[in-house]
Amino acid sequence: MRNTQQQHPVAAVALAAALLLVTAACGTAGPGGGAAGGSEPAPPPLHGVHWTVDSVTVDGTRTSAPTRTPHVEFSPGAARGSLGCNQFTATAATSGDTVRLSELTRTERACDEPVQRFEELLLRTLTGGALRTEPADGRLTLRTEGGDTVTLSEEPAAELTGTTWTVDGLLAGPAGGDTASSLPVGTEGRAHLTVGADGSTRGNLGCNTFTADVTVTESPGTLTFGRLATTRKLCGRPSGELEERLIAVVRSGPLSYRIEHRTLTVTAPDGTGFTARAEAPGAPASPGGTASATSPATPE
Repeated sequence: MRNTQQQHPVAAVALAAALLLVTAACGTAGPGGGAAGGSEPAPPPLHGVHWTVDSVTVDGTRTSAPTRTPHVEFSPGAARGSLGCNQFTATAATSGDTVRLSELTRTERACDEPVQRFEELLLRTLTGGALRTEPADGRLTLRTEGGDTVTLSEEPAAELTGTTWTVDGLLAGPAGGDTASSLPVGTEGRAHLTVGADGSTRGNLGCNTFTADVTVTESPGTLTFGRLATTRKLCGRPSGELEERLIAVVRSGPLSYRIEHRTLTVTAPDGTGFTARAEAPGAPASPGGTASATSPATPE
């Protein structure tokens, strides 16, 4: 009886030690072990970032992006963006440090020849097979097995105020849905506007420069322009056509707006409107110049 009673403390100590080991093992399970609060592996660093395309190198020849429009955004299982003129979506399969785009679909907008040529190079490289991802200090290189590359830079989202917005598409109204059509040929990069924090806006309508007061409501997002003051240049086609359409939108009453990263969409009550892209910080102003004097626009 004495021996049996003396063995109980030893068994208790052994049991306690075993429980401590189990508890320690559960509390220190590594990533992906499922024991540390059910944590999931961190997403690849390319996800959730707006990557602006800087250049494409094919067969040793580097071609710079003609505008800041081409970009790629990756998310789990998908990729979307712009090739320069046309938008695209694709399936994106990641494995380790590689990503492969497939089932790519794109819009069919007509593009200027330099932009079209760049689109073809970019499309060929993005869909040429597995791409090795090489992120470093806000930049990303996508490299094919053959050595062709796409170089990209991380670009932050744009704010409504203080940003130069360059008009790059027109909304036709209910018949055209929310899809923007191309600008009249020859007017690309001319129309732009900047909304100031002081309630003013200025820019170019495609031919004449303008200023106006504007009231901004953030929720819901609306813009209400006051009377336009414009220069009085005589505008032929096609810049005059673009100007007429933009003036009609601005004068049509409170406009709804939304910003998707660096794209601004402005819509009038009748569904007409325009899209605009945010210029990169430090980018040169769009052509069109600044007039030496302004005069009131024709009364509404």
